[in-house]
Amino acid sequence: MGSRMRAGREMLLLMIILFLSGHICAQDSYIHRLGIEGRPGYIFPTSSFLRGENDMRKRLGSACSAHLKYSFQQQPGTAADRVYGSSYQGIGVGYFDFGNRREMGTPVALYAFQGARIAGITPRLSLNYEWGFGASFGWKPYDYLSNPNNTVMGSKVNAYLSAGIHLNWILSPRFDLNIGATAVHFSNGNTRYPNTGLNTIDFKIGVAYNFNRDIDKTLQPLQQIPVPAFPRHVSYDLMLFGSWRRKAVDVPGGQVPAPGKYGVAGFCFAPMYNFGYKFRAGVSLDGVYDASANIYTKDYATQLDGASEEEAFGTPPLRKQLSLGVSARGEWVMPCFTIGIGFGANILHGGGDLQSFYQILALKIDMTRDTFLHVGYNLKDFHEPNYLMLGIGYRFNNRRPRLHIGFPL
Repeated sequence: MGSRMRAGREMLLLMIILFLSGHICAQDSYIHRLGIEGRPGYIFPTSSFLRGENDMRKRLGSACSAHLKYSFQQQPGTAADRVYGSSYQGIGVGYFDFGNRREMGTPVALYAFQGARIAGITPRLSLNYEWGFGASFGWKPYDYLSNPNNTVMGSKVNAYLSAGIHLNWILSPRFDLNIGATAVHFSNGNTRYPNTGLNTIDFKIGVAYNFNRDIDKTLQPLQQIPVPAFPRHVSYDLMLFGSWRRKAVDVPGGQVPAPGKYGVAGFCFAPMYNFGYKFRAGVSLDGVYDASANIYTKDYATQLDGASEEEAFGTPPLRKQLSLGVSARGEWVMPCFTIGIGFGANILHGGGDLQSFYQILALKIDMTRDTFLHVGYNLKDFHEPNYLMLGIGYRFNNRRPRLHIGFPL
């Protein structure tokens, strides 16, 4: 059963990535780019394993990775290019080495990424941001018998998240040089224990080749397509989500993981005021069923004496696993992707675990003009991992002018 669930997760992630890549082919309305990057990095010592409690008996402080990336962007002078700061998006693959292959492996990440200009310094030099999100495969996870030291990663497959800034220097009509810094986080989203996660800060240097760029138009666009006036309005996002999680329960002397995995399901309904092309904000009504909420220990000593785990843990009534919250939301809107954050509190709940503040970090991937995929992460009290929010949504009363085609068709 476990292997089928893991295979299903991997298939879902690959389907998302293939959906993105399947829509990418050459069109005259886009500039297409292929790049390579090298990233030496520093590993934050967030666990005893990284601080030296490993088979190598030394601190694991250095990381390195190599990346191959494809991206596309609108031609200079178009309305979308002017509004979104020469934004680009694409897919990438990265190979990672953390200096301990036997206990950590050498994972490979597949991810979508997007970037744009923050500020132009000269016609050839700009300060850009870039983020990435995807999945990493090939980890050697924690195992009680064969890999007991690795308390950082509990899964063979983990999420990959990155965000950074860099200088982009146009060297020639075809080549760009990128130099900057990137923060990276690996985690399984609390779907398996342990889930300490891995965090790095990387220096990056890369070169990109532009297949069909007109350098004269890039440096000084001759055609400036007018940008339609934006009709400020309220849109309404309805999103349904589900996932699974593990749960740690307090016992004398610390915490232990409750047996099995627990389902999570819910909805979010968010009226959002669209201030302009790139930002909207509003409030969301968030309903959640969390099958792990308020799980408790009946007799943990019984489990230690050799009885089944089910005898040591109890499940509360349904009303103690339901909650309804209200959150403030803000979203940064770009072509193809939207990044959102939320801060909220449960107003109707069953007490215990559900009596808390929660935070949401979310990525919405455009499927059609009004439908989107949702990949989010819910935190409790700013530090405790809660659960993934994997879902699909629909946007009502969407009056945004369409400036871009979306993924090349």
